Parts: sequence; structure tokens; C-alpha cells
Amino acid sequence: MRYSEYFLPTTREVPADAELASHIYCLRAGLIRKVASGIYIFLPLGMRVLQKIETIIRQEMNAKGAQEVLMPVLQPKELWEKSGRWTEYGPEMMRLRDRHERDFCLGPTHEELITSTVDAEIFSYKKLPLHLYQIQVKFRDEIRPRFGLLRGREFIMKDGYCFCSNQKELEVIYQKMYEAYARVLERCGLDYAVVEAESGIIGGEVSHEFVVLADAGESELVLCPGCGYASNAELAHFSWTTIPDREDMKEAALVETAGIKTIEALAHYLSVEPKKTIKTMLVQEGKNIFAILIRGDRELSLAKSARHLRRSIGLVEQDTLSAHPEIRMGYVGPFGLNAIPILADLELKESQNMVIGANRDNFHMVNANVGRDFQVDQWEDFTYPVWGDKCSKCANELEFKRGIEVGHIFQLGTKYSKSLGATFIDEDGQSQNFVMGCFGIGVTRLLASIIEQKHDERGIIWPVSVAPFQVIILLLNPTNNRQREAAEHLYEIFQKHGLEVLLDDRDERAGVKFTDAELLGIPFICLIGNKLEREGLVEVKIRESGDSFELPLEGVVFRIQEIMGNQERGIQVDKGDTF
Repeated sequence: MRYSEYFLPTTREVPADAELASHIYCLRAGLIRKVASGIYIFLPLGMRVLQKIETIIRQEMNAKGAQEVLMPVLQPKELWEKSGRWTEYGPEMMRLRDRHERDFCLGPTHEELITSTVDAEIFSYKKLPLHLYQIQVKFRDEIRPRFGLLRGREFIMKDGYCFCSNQKELEVIYQKMYEAYARVLERCGLDYAVVEAESGIIGGEVSHEFVVLADAGESELVLCPGCGYASNAELAHFSWTTIPDREDMKEAALVETAGIKTIEALAHYLSVEPKKTIKTMLVQEGKNIFAILIRGDRELSLAKSARHLRRSIGLVEQDTLSAHPEIRMGYVGPFGLNAIPILADLELKESQNMVIGANRDNFHMVNANVGRDFQVDQWEDFTYPVWGDKCSKCANELEFKRGIEVGHIFQLGTKYSKSLGATFIDEDGQSQNFVMGCFGIGVTRLLASIIEQKHDERGIIWPVSVAPFQVIILLLNPTNNRQREAAEHLYEIFQKHGLEVLLDDRDERAGVKFTDAELLGIPFICLIGNKLEREGLVEVKIRESGDSFELPLEGVVFRIQEIMGNQERGIQVDKGDTF
């Protein structure tokens, strides 16, 4: 491809609404252009990267026995009503009505549609397991689209669904997808973690997230450097930093704390550490309220709480509180909450002489003790870990990192097959619901994540496996006949050997060409300039390492192929090598 003929609009300016590196460089390097909030067009360079990523995904899916299909974006309301998700999904679902007043949605996911399709075609266990996938555009009406491709309203995703006759078959496919997703990320050159995760609205009891490690990521990860345990922070298991020393039980007393409603202010006013206070968090499902007690310096994990309660919950709303005059917000505590179930974090089981809300305006209770001053109905782990907490498996101190979720796999069980009435006949002649799994990986999200992890102040640094071009030739002086002939000859050599090459033959200054080459992130930059005329040498710069070497024209392609082969085999180029 010749740069002079290629639609590749680059820009030097940083877009005003772009915050993250991936958003900035996607725009500056001419991969995408904004159409509307959270909606982008992919230009030719961006399309080449997308196609590379999709090819890797297809190869890994097909290698594990999955079969590709393509489902419609438009889905009828009736299917989603059967599963209960038409209303459950909420305002993120993009709904519309056709000229016949029939309701549809633009699919954010395809569990309902694929389940109804398989139910209509598969009747016997002999046809199971079946694993289908697609790569397709999805829609979610994000309230605040931001970060470019990382949180858009329209995005490309690979979503797959398996249908099994039993749990064992599901677990086999689940493991295959675990391995396949790991291979996809490795082939994309990414540093990643696989963590235990919350299934959320998709459902199921078991799920794992595949997270690309990046400081700009929205996911907080908890990792153990000792045993390799990894989890999303909202579900992480941990051992507490310290067990409180045993104390003599002191007499409880009410203390006036007018206007003091935060843990920090309360601890300062009473001259105690925040860990000697108890926060009473109120959550609800429908009109049902639950009180969850946690240590004052901890944060409540709604994901752990929902999993323990086996309910979809959220923090209590003001309208719900109107039916509970005994609750005094700002001073709420377990004392006197007789009509509300009280749950408590396990860390509080050995606590003594704590500060709690007194359920009386402007008052707290000091020296409160469980069993004497208040009762707990259930004990469970309800909180996030913090720095200093230990791994519950090997006692090493946990580490915390941030990352971008790019893939999520689920063991759905029979959630959708039951709600949609999808069945098959087992080997005993009995009707059974399909046992299902669901596997998603974001294609556009992967593209952005690669840039987020692999860039510098000059631009993108593409791994060879997904780079739009593997080599760019910079013809530094297009009016010099010898340089032009050499550039054309090298261009033909690369093409002959199957390398993807971009020839920058524009009538631009050398500095402009080199700046654009680094911005685009193409792995190998070949400079055809004065050195060719004086010494017959081509200078090659490696974008990732910054290393360079010089070779005669005919030897360049073989050296680049050698380096690419070493990278594929995981062999690092020695920076001390003299080429």
C-alpha cells in the first residue's frame, strides 16, 4: 500500500474530549472518527487492526470446535419478555418500534435469540454438546459514553453460547474457552490476568473475567504473588490484617454527636480509630430492607452481598425508608433495628467495645458489643480487601492492580433454557433443559486495550500480530531517483515475501514522515535516505525497543523476518547485538 493513495488522516492535535491514551491515539493515528457520542466509524487503518484481532479470535474458537453463525441485530420484545430481561435490563437496552407498532431492541447480547433457535432445531442429547459463536455489532445505551472505544454505545463483540446435556459437558467447554481466551490475549501481545468475577445480569453461578492490566482500567484486581490467586476486588476472598486484642467488656453509653454523620468525623470526635467503629449499610430488594454491618474503615461489596442473599440488591432508596420511621439516617445502627434482618461481616465477630449508630438523632453508642447490645442474624464476608490484607489461601500479602475487562465467560446452567422452555430428550427418554454456557470477548475493546497497554509519548506500539502493517518504508527524498528506485525495490521484496508494507512516498519532510511512522506504531521502520547513497545501507528502527540496525537492501527482509520469528517464539532480541 502506498501512503500517497491511502486514506489515512493523522493529526498532531490532542482531541479535546479524549482522556485516555487509547482514545487519543485512535483519533490522532486515523483509526477512527467520531460520529456521535459513543459511536465511531472505523477508517481503513482501524479496519486492518480489527480484522487481525477477529482472525485471531476465529482461529482460536474454531480450534476448540466452536462454529460461527451470524444473528440479527434486531430482536423482538417477546423473546426478552420470556426470559424476564426486557424490564430487568434497564435503560441501557436500546428499544425501538417498527411501523406496525411492534417492539424490538438492538441486541446488547444474544442469549434469548440463540436459545430459541437451538430449541427449535435440536431435540436429542445425541446432537449435544453444541457450541456456536458470532462476531457482531452490539448496542448499549450508555448514560455517559466515554473513553472512546472502551465505553461506547455501539461496539463489536464476539459472543459464543454452548448447549450441553449435563454439567460435565459444560465444564469441558468452559475450560476450552478459558484456554482459548488466554491464547487470544497472548497472541495479541497483552499482559493480562484471569479473575473470579460476578456474573451480573447475564447470570450463572461461575464466571471469570479476562482483564488487560492497565493503569487506566476501570476494574480493580486483587492478586496474590504467592499462589497466583486472582479475583475482581468486589468478590475477593482475603484474611484480615489483624485480629483485635481481647478486651474487658465495657459499659455501653449514649454519646451526643450532633451533626456528625461520617466515620471520619465520628472517629476524630471520639478520639478512636475508624476500625473501632461499625458502619450499618442498608440495602434493599424491592421493598425488603437488610442491614449489613461492616467495620468503619471498610467498604461494602454489593456483589458479595447480592451473592450471599441470592437477590438482586442495591443501596436503600429514600422512598423505601419512609415506611421505616425507626431508621435515623446518619445515625443508623443495629441497636433497635428489630424489624430488619441484620447481617454482619465476619471480621466483626471478635470485635469488642465498638462505636455504633444509636438510631436516635444526634446520638451514637460507644462500647457496643454483639450479643449484649445488638444481635446478628447471619455472618458472612461482605467487604473489599485493602492494602495489608493477606491471601486466604497462602497468607501472602495481596497486591492490587487495575485493568480493563476484555472478556468474560459464564457457566449459565439452565437459567435461559428454563425461562424460554428450551429442552431436549436425554438418553432415558426424559425431557431436560439445556445446560448452557456463555462466552464474550470485546473486539473493539481489545483494540483499545492493546493501545492502552502499548504506547509511549510518541504514539502506538503495535505487536506484530495485530499491526495494520508490519513494515513502513520512509522514502525520505522522493525527488532523488536512486532513493526512489531503492524504496520501490524494497517495497517489492517485502510484498514478494508476504510482508504487509506501507510505502510512505508522500512529498513531505523527513521529520513529518518519521513522526507519523512512530504515531502509527508500525513495528519496523525502514529509512531510505542519504545513508543508502553513501554506503548502500538501509537503516531499520524497531518501534517497540527503539533499537536500530543497518543492512544492505537485499538483507533487510530476512533480518526482519528473523526478528518476527523470534518474537513469535518468545525470544527477545539482545539489545547488545551488533547487526
